[in-house]
Amino acid sequence: MKKLLALGLLMGVFLTSSSLFAQDDAKMALINEAKKETGEITPDNLKKMFDDEESVIILDVRESEQRAEGDIFDDMVAVTSFSITRGNLEWEVLSKITDKNIAIVTFCRNGGRGALAAQTLKKLGYKNVKNLQGGLADWAKAGYSVKTGLGVTKLSKE
Repeated sequence: MKKLLALGLLMGVFLTSSSLFAQDDAKMALINEAKKETGEITPDNLKKMFDDEESVIILDVRESEQRAEGDIFDDMVAVTSFSITRGNLEWEVLSKITDKNIAIVTFCRNGGRGALAAQTLKKLGYKNVKNLQGGLADWAKAGYSVKTGLGVTKLSKE
């Protein structure tokens, strides 16, 4: 009886974990499709846009509690940015960003929700939308400035 119970528990764990892996695969398929549809911009290319003083809106789609991690910042130019959570994007973006031709770069912590947000913006008629590859994490890893409540900081590339 104990062997059957143990086998049943083991099967339950296996089936549950298999289901979780399938969910992760489905989620990643959606994210990868969004990245393919909209494209991504590297942190280096976004920094170049700032350096060249190109007009670009940075759209942070993280949840409000994640915004404490910091914001994309440039030491030389003022960054035009908006914060709209991914869940509220369709409801708020049309009134906050009215120019559908302006360059928009979406970002989140690691890039997944940013890619889905960029895809949604394209479907809403925004023409020049990209997602920041790797999100805020890759921006910081590239050694670019992040502004927090404690000030501006940069990660060492070492």
